[in-house]
Amino acid sequence: MRLRNVSPDDVDAYVRMRCDPVMMADLGGPQSREEMAAKVCRDAEQAASDLAWFKMIVPDPATPEMVAGTVTIWSHTTDDGPVSEIGWMVLSQFQGQGLGKRAVRALLEQARIENRWGVVHAFPATNNGASNGICRSVGFRFISETDLTFAGQTFKTNHWAVDPRTDLK
Repeated sequence: MRLRNVSPDDVDAYVRMRCDPVMMADLGGPQSREEMAAKVCRDAEQAASDLAWFKMIVPDPATPEMVAGTVTIWSHTTDDGPVSEIGWMVLSQFQGQGLGKRAVRALLEQARIENRWGVVHAFPATNNGASNGICRSVGFRFISETDLTFAGQTFKTNHWAVDPRTDLK
């Protein structure tokens, strides 16, 4: 497995993840196909500028055009101040193979090596057992259950935090 920056050529992968009702069930439902090309371009620009780490998960480096999903770290401001957040999505045909866990760990290890992002937070839906399991197994600490708004919808999440400099398992 390897991670690479998202590129404008990744629209199809974004559509398969973000426009799929099953993939987006815990994130407020599918997004509009019409918005995906612009979303990919924005993400690719941020990745190229190193403002955020938008990475595609490539399961086999011998076939770099095949992607299994995404893993991302970005910074944003909340009512409590700036926060670094990580999120990931793994396409259904690649789930259960450990790719999500390996991708999350790899990106957090990169954050540790570069001493960037500080404490990183994750907010998987409370009923997303696989993502909550990744948080536990990588070294995140459970903070609390909280409501989170994404794409205009509010849902229940578990708030996890990890300091890549000291907490990775």
